[in-house]
Amino acid sequence: MLDTFKSSFKAGDLRRKILFTLLMFIVFRIGAHIPVPGINHNAMEALIKGGGSLLGFFDVISGGAFKRFSIFAMSITPYINASIIMQLLTVVIPKLERLSKEGEEGRKVITQYVRYGTIILGFIQALGMAFTLKAANALISPGIGAYLLIAVTLTAGTAFLMWLGEQMTEKGIGNGISLIIFAGIVASLPGALFRIFEALKAGTTNIFSVIFLVIIAAVVIAAIVAVNEGQRRIPVQYAKRVVGRRVYGGQSTHIPLKVNQAGVIPVIFASSILLFPTTIANFFPTSSVAQWVLDVFRWGGATHTILYAVFIIFFTYFYTAITFNPVDVADNMKKYGGFIPGLRPGRPTAEYLDKILTRVTLSGAVFLALIAILPTFVLLTTKIQNVYFGGTGLLIVVGVALDTMKQIESHLLMRHYQGFMK
Repeated sequence: MLDTFKSSFKAGDLRRKILFTLLMFIVFRIGAHIPVPGINHNAMEALIKGGGSLLGFFDVISGGAFKRFSIFAMSITPYINASIIMQLLTVVIPKLERLSKEGEEGRKVITQYVRYGTIILGFIQALGMAFTLKAANALISPGIGAYLLIAVTLTAGTAFLMWLGEQMTEKGIGNGISLIIFAGIVASLPGALFRIFEALKAGTTNIFSVIFLVIIAAVVIAAIVAVNEGQRRIPVQYAKRVVGRRVYGGQSTHIPLKVNQAGVIPVIFASSILLFPTTIANFFPTSSVAQWVLDVFRWGGATHTILYAVFIIFFTYFYTAITFNPVDVADNMKKYGGFIPGLRPGRPTAEYLDKILTRVTLSGAVFLALIAILPTFVLLTTKIQNVYFGGTGLLIVVGVALDTMKQIESHLLMRHYQGFMK
């Protein structure tokens, strides 16, 4: 492993990519410690401790920036939400669908729309956070000016993270947006371990609960790796074709249908949908209806947990349907002389792929839902408080680590070095 790591630094291009990514991590961590002016930080920490798993989860995603209420307190979530909404609109709006099929130029236009959407969603979310801070008495001088200052500062921080992620994708290694979330979660891990150690010293928890937590984490990591790498391979045979003096086709291959085709996107989108009512309710802190909404959509409550699981399953199917079209795959196979043994090309092939995809996606959707609601189960069984490194965080960390490792692997194999994965 050490030899392989040394080999990655011998390749000049790969070394520059890795060093650039690490430099951007440092910039991200510096920004996570620059506070937004006008905030009572003691009240902010009390709000995090009393806000349950929802605020704790956002603090983990932002790498502690939310608790410190720094300029990166919203992290990159508005960009993720804008990207997902744009992907959904691409299916509904014909103009966006045509842009998505116009190659690089069309993707540039859609990317610009996503950036505009990020600013709009970020500003709305930042205003909601400002009103929440007022209700929690976390603002030093409440007023219109303070609300606008907080909203503009947080929106600017999210816009900078969006640019930082794009630079990491272009000049670094891996997906920049995913790596920013990865860095935030990993940066919160030492603090979580310290809190567990303090709880053991204070006697508020016992060693058996900690051991149980470690066992759950190990089992979840193994399950995430197995599901992320799991595939249902559909065999495909291509008929021989003679074009001039050359013979094409005749080989056997397969279509890999991933168990977790949608990745972590359904979890993030479901949490954003459930966050929207509470964000709007925070604009009206004295309203009884708003208080009812906050109580119904309370993180960890029965209603929230059930809706969370249902939305995850729904968006898993929805996103999979967007990214994999059985009819298009069957038509392309027929066009190039491919067929699944025992099935006729065309409609029978499309129906077979759709049936297999539906069954495989169900397994992935149920798995994502179970992983997402795991933190609630862990808190109930272990009684370890203020530790939010739950199933969703593990899902993101493991998924991003596997994807980044595969990219490094491909760079090493291109240069005839031995890869990380043997």
